[in-house]
Amino acid sequence: MELTQSKRIHLIDGLRGFSLSGIIVANMLIFQYGLLGETMPELFGIAGADFAFHSFLFIAVVGSFMPIFAFMFGLGMVKLADSLKARELRPKCHLARRFLLLFILGMLHATFLWEGDILTFYGATGFFLLLFLNRKPKTLLVWAALLLAIMGVLGAFPSDTGVTEFGDSEHTRTYVMQSRDVYGSGTYEEIKDFRNNADPFGTGEAWIMAVAVLLAPLMIAPMFLLGMRAAKVGTFDDPVAMRRTYARRAAVFVSVGLLTKSFSVIAPQFGASGLPGVGIGDTLGGSLLALGYIYAFALLYASSRRFAILKRFEAVGRLSLTNYLMQSVICTTIFYGYGLGLFGRAGVAVGTLIVLAVYAAQLWLSPLYLNKFRSGPVEKALRVWTYLSWKGQPRKPVRVEPPENAELSERIRA
Repeated sequence: MELTQSKRIHLIDGLRGFSLSGIIVANMLIFQYGLLGETMPELFGIAGADFAFHSFLFIAVVGSFMPIFAFMFGLGMVKLADSLKARELRPKCHLARRFLLLFILGMLHATFLWEGDILTFYGATGFFLLLFLNRKPKTLLVWAALLLAIMGVLGAFPSDTGVTEFGDSEHTRTYVMQSRDVYGSGTYEEIKDFRNNADPFGTGEAWIMAVAVLLAPLMIAPMFLLGMRAAKVGTFDDPVAMRRTYARRAAVFVSVGLLTKSFSVIAPQFGASGLPGVGIGDTLGGSLLALGYIYAFALLYASSRRFAILKRFEAVGRLSLTNYLMQSVICTTIFYGYGLGLFGRAGVAVGTLIVLAVYAAQLWLSPLYLNKFRSGPVEKALRVWTYLSWKGQPRKPVRVEPPENAELSERIRA
């Protein structure tokens, strides 16, 4: 039991850390080309082998690692709620405070640093997820499957409906060209002003933004719900016993995810963007591939062999929020004009090597940091606010728990 419990704790941390490796690679396209420019490689002269690598990233990485983070968000939410209940505290009250701070951090992140923030969305989604906190696993599965089905249907329509060609207009292209100059050579104030005030869409396209805002939660909500269900049914409680289940699910989801995403990326390049189903990779494929990656990674913990790299993934995962924000600080400094000014200039392959070097540094530094401190500064602030305690601990007396359960609760809260 002790070994199984330990693997469960490390697996949760490791998955968080693993997701950040893909998140920084996917975000590199936004750091270097902008939130809209990443889908317009022709405006940055991306061609040949670099264009092929760009396509590869959109198939294997973009849209398939952020959902892993969402899955772990849902799983951690349920585990934290269970821990709060065991301490006779009100889960929804504490979780609401936690989500409020995430939302505020996200707003600050997006306003003062980078346009690709996800914390605002996660904080807002957390309040919605409170409606499902006490629901049965079957209910969570039904809702997740229903939302996935809706996204699959939306993706089945040809791209000329406007659903899969977001912001593809002359006005948007002009905006992207302007962003290339501003982000590449502008000062911090100039970049911040452009990010917060420039209009990427014309007045006639305002409805596109409204549609995107409505669809975004639908696309990612199933992963939150599936993560909550995984916590309730104990999907990762015994990795060894679940080895075959992980293997089967990984094989199915990775295959289907890669197939649908490949079709969505490659078909338009051959003039087939109007084919029915070409958008399924964008609306559904990313989540399916993310599930495949989750189960494939979990297989590493079902093995009797202890891979050294896993300990470093776990350390990055224990500092996930701090590391995520540090990625933004470092990468904007590398690509923006007030830093090295590599925006739109490094290329896709070189840009990927750059951000992987940043992540490698986090793999190296995170264990060293945890040798001296129990949690990261952002994680500590989140716990202080959640519990309204400078120690970051619940104020009420704690019931005696078995050592392994206490360790798991501590990791989940971090």
